Amino acid sequence: MDSMIYLDNAATTKTAPEVVDAMIPYFGELYGNPSSIYEIAGKSKEAVDKGRSQIADVLGVSPEEIYFTAGGSESDNWAIIAAFESCKSRGNHIITTKIEHHAVLHTCEYLERERGAKVTYLDVDEKGMVDPKELERAITPETILISVMYANNEIGTIEPIQDIGKIAKEHEILFHTDAVQAFCQVSIDVAACNIDMLSSSGHKINGPKGIGFLYIRRGVKIHSLIHGGAQERKRRAGTENVPAIVGYGVAASRAWNSMESRTKKEVQLRDYMIDRILREIPYCRLNGDRVRRLPNNVNISFQFVEGESLLIMLDMEGIAASSGSACTSGSLDPSHVLLAIGLTHETAHGSLRMTLGEDTTKEDIDITVEKIKAIVKRLRSMSPLYEDFMKKQH
Repeated sequence: MDSMIYLDNAATTKTAPEVVDAMIPYFGELYGNPSSIYEIAGKSKEAVDKGRSQIADVLGVSPEEIYFTAGGSESDNWAIIAAFESCKSRGNHIITTKIEHHAVLHTCEYLERERGAKVTYLDVDEKGMVDPKELERAITPETILISVMYANNEIGTIEPIQDIGKIAKEHEILFHTDAVQAFCQVSIDVAACNIDMLSSSGHKINGPKGIGFLYIRRGVKIHSLIHGGAQERKRRAGTENVPAIVGYGVAASRAWNSMESRTKKEVQLRDYMIDRILREIPYCRLNGDRVRRLPNNVNISFQFVEGESLLIMLDMEGIAASSGSACTSGSLDPSHVLLAIGLTHETAHGSLRMTLGEDTTKEDIDITVEKIKAIVKRLRSMSPLYEDFMKKQH
C-alpha cells in the first residue's frame, strides 16, 4: 500500500494523523453524552461546540448556522426535502441541473414521484457550465428552491454561484448549493453568493467519514430532519457523533490554513498532467472547464478505450483512479455528467477521473502519465474500432 499512487481524492481522502489523534480521546476516556449534565458529558459538549465553531470560522458564519449530519448526501436530502415541505404552500417548483450529484437528482426525482413537485433540470454547456440567464428564464411564480452544486464532482467545473445566488435573492427563492467538493478547495463567501443552505462532507478534506454539515442561514425556516431529542437545536435529533465532529473541526481548520499553498501546488500539478496527456496521447479530450475547475481535478476521455479496463490495468500498476462518482461505481451506465456535456456513450465510457491530494508529487504524475500512455496504446491495439479508424485516416 505504501507504493500506491492514490489519485481518487474526490471519492475520499486519507484521514490526517492529527485528525485521528484529536478524535481518539472521545472514543475512550471522554465518552460522555453531550446532552447529559455531569463533567464528562460537559467535556463532550465543549468538543462539539468547538468543532462547530471551527467549521463556522472557515465558512465565515455563526456557529448557530452549522448543523451536523452524517455526510453530504444527508445534507442534500435534508435541504431539498425540508425546503420543499416548508415552502409548498407558496409553490412546488424546483430548479436544479442535469449534472448534480445523485444525492440531489434522486431526491428531486423522489419529490416529483411522491410529493407532487415539478422540477426543471437545466442543461449545461460543453464545459459543464450552467447559464444563469437560462436559469432565470426557468423561474416561475411557483419556484421555491434553486439547487446548483458549487463545483462538479466528476469534471471539476466551478459554477457561477454568485450570479445564481443574486438571481435567487432577487426573486426571493431559497438557494442551496452542494459544496461537498468545493469546501476548503476554493474560497466560499456565503454572504456574497446569497447562499441560504450549503452541504459539505468531512471525508473530502482529510477528515473522518460519516460526518457532514448543512449550513442554514439564520432566518431560513425549514422543517426538522429527525424528530426526537433537542440536539442540533431540535432540527436533527439523536446523540451527536462526538469523535467525528471533533475530527471534522480539526480537518476543516487544517484544510483552511493550508488551502492557499496546497491548492497552488495542486493547480500546478493538475495543469502539468493535463498538458502532458493532451500532448502525448492522441485522440483524447479534457472534460470540464480548463480554468474554472477544481484545483485537483483531471478528467480525460480516451477514444477507443474502455474505461473499466483502463482502471483495472492502472490498479494492477498500483495507481488508484476512477471513472466518475464513487456513488455510481457499480453502474454500467455511462456518467450522466459526461452525457450532459455532449459526449457520446462510447466516449463517456472511456473516461478517467484523477483527483490529486496533498501528498501527490510530480513523480507520481510522471509515473501515472507513462502508465496511461502504455495502457491506452495496448487497449487500442486490441480494438477493432481503433483499427478501422486508423485505416480510414491513412
